[in-house]
Amino acid sequence: MLDKLFTKKQVGDDAERAAERYLIGHGLSIVERNFRTRFGEIDLIMRDADVLVFVEVRLRKNDDFGGAAASIGAQKQRRIVAAAQQYIAALRHPPPCRFDAVLIMGGKIEWLKDAFGT
Repeated sequence: MLDKLFTKKQVGDDAERAAERYLIGHGLSIVERNFRTRFGEIDLIMRDADVLVFVEVRLRKNDDFGGAAASIGAQKQRRIVAAAQQYIAALRHPPPCRFDAVLIMGGKIEWLKDAFGT
């Protein structure tokens, strides 16, 4: 019932903040939030030592339709990669990069390192 009091954006923002806190707790540092391009959006850009990490955050109430991981399909991956390429193109010395996913379902957080590659 309380879910309906909050907008989808507010719920998504809360999930992204939870994912950010989780990753910071595991040693990553924030570089940028909600990087937007004409190709799409990257929820979080973080650093894991010398690696630039592009993070997709997915929140699901349950595992219907394959759950949070299944919701990051090939088209979504292509859009994230295209946005990341645009971000990287603006850097003088691009570092090694990877694409992670943080899945939040049923109050539990799962971190998939190198969830998909290019």
